[in-house]
Amino acid sequence: MAKTQDRGMNDRIRRLRKLSTETQPHIYIERAVLETEAYQRYEGKVSVPELRALVLKHFFSHKKLYIGEDELIVGEKGDYPQSAPTFPELCCHTLDDMHNMNDRSVVNFTVTVNDLKIQKEQIIPYWEERSMRHRILSSMTDEWKEAYAAGIFTEFMEQRGPGHTVGSVKLYEKGYLDYQEDIKESLGKLDYQNDPEALNKRDQLNAMYIACDAIMILGKRYGELARQMAAECTDEQRRKELLQIAEGCDVVPAHKPETFYQAIQTYWFTHLAVTTELNPWDAYSPGHFDQHLGPFYERDTEAGILTRDQALELMECLWVKFYNQPAPPKVGVTLKESSSHHPGADECREDAGGRPERRVLRLCGDRRIRQ
Repeated sequence: MAKTQDRGMNDRIRRLRKLSTETQPHIYIERAVLETEAYQRYEGKVSVPELRALVLKHFFSHKKLYIGEDELIVGEKGDYPQSAPTFPELCCHTLDDMHNMNDRSVVNFTVTVNDLKIQKEQIIPYWEERSMRHRILSSMTDEWKEAYAAGIFTEFMEQRGPGHTVGSVKLYEKGYLDYQEDIKESLGKLDYQNDPEALNKRDQLNAMYIACDAIMILGKRYGELARQMAAECTDEQRRKELLQIAEGCDVVPAHKPETFYQAIQTYWFTHLAVTTELNPWDAYSPGHFDQHLGPFYERDTEAGILTRDQALELMECLWVKFYNQPAPPKVGVTLKESSSHHPGADECREDAGGRPERRVLRLCGDRRIRQ
């Protein structure tokens, strides 16, 4: 049987896959920090939909970016593969939660001392009594809480938002500048005299417009980073790849994709936006991806700018990207009732009793130490 790192169509994919499968998942605290900043700046000044959109825009404007040395498709939810952002608006983790996520033997996430410090000093003071989990559990009876604690039932909505969304073909027919033009048109048609929902519709449309800005900012920043890396790169082949990334980001997501590569990158930027805005457990499916990408593949291969192997390589780069995104951390009953949701057997070893056991990491300053 081939080893994990030996799988993949070529050396690039094998290296990317090895990095993805062998990197220990870790808590990514920057999203919570930037979200708190945005709430402190905007809460009470705008509607709730506009506030949520401004959070996404603030995050995509300031988050640390990552482009791996072998990557062709770019974009991570965190600062590195296997980054797990927290969502304090849904579930504000206690310090005990953070220690538990670091120490548990299954579905564990490395937590640094600096993460704990930020959680204690910035996140908990603001979010402890604002989170959805707190509001749900505070409204329940003692009998309900006892049944919940015993594991009789659980409620996923305490730790995540609605998910299981599927991308449609529209994603490949327009860019986000086009969507903004559609939004402007809809705003112009609002009937404030006769429609009692006009103000709510306005707020939602404004939020959608801001969200379009957010995802275009992310694409622009990745393009700028790729160009900067290309200017500093001494390997000619990698320099060309970085420029290809930058040129692709010049087009998408602001404009509709023109090539097979740009279509994949468009989907991935949108995936990041959907799964970053409000934790749907990464449940944003590409849907009929073969049907959506088919016309791009046919045009590019007929034009001689794409081969079958190049297309396969791009698809495998995307598949690695999916694996780079661990499901956001869960605590309490929700973790226990879905504890089978963990990376595959490639990442496990057996303990003395023959049971699978994940590698466990311990806190040691800001370093992640593998035992």
